[in-house]
Amino acid sequence: MRHFLLAISLLAATSFYAQPARADEGEAETCLRSKIWEGYSTGWAVRTSTKATLTAGAHKVYLVTLYAGNEYKLLACGDANVSNADLVLYDHAGKQVAADTSNDREPTISFTPQSTDTYYIAAHASRLNGDAQTGALATAVTYK
Repeated sequence: MRHFLLAISLLAATSFYAQPARADEGEAETCLRSKIWEGYSTGWAVRTSTKATLTAGAHKVYLVTLYAGNEYKLLACGDANVSNADLVLYDHAGKQVAADTSNDREPTISFTPQSTDTYYIAAHASRLNGDAQTGALATAVTYK
């Protein structure tokens, strides 16, 4: 019984220490969904949507086929842990063809490919807030 009370006391004492902020994929996804719904009213459709939890400076790369003649809008939303997120679009050879590297957590790229081809989208958690160890990024490809 004594060990049990000691364990409970230690647990209670450690719960007062600040815990590092954790990624909230739901928050990032909610932000992205609002952008997607906004786009529906102006003729945009969703091609794909995904989310990832990343450490500061880390990135996630997605492969996508983009079709000639379609206009694409690549969207991303970071959760509250992300102070800066970036999107970069590369062609099949790895050459950068478009980027949004502005200093915010909601980057957007508009792109119309000249030919149907494979592209790579890199979503970067460029910088996190305070003591956050991870941040969540939700990313979508929309088209019309």
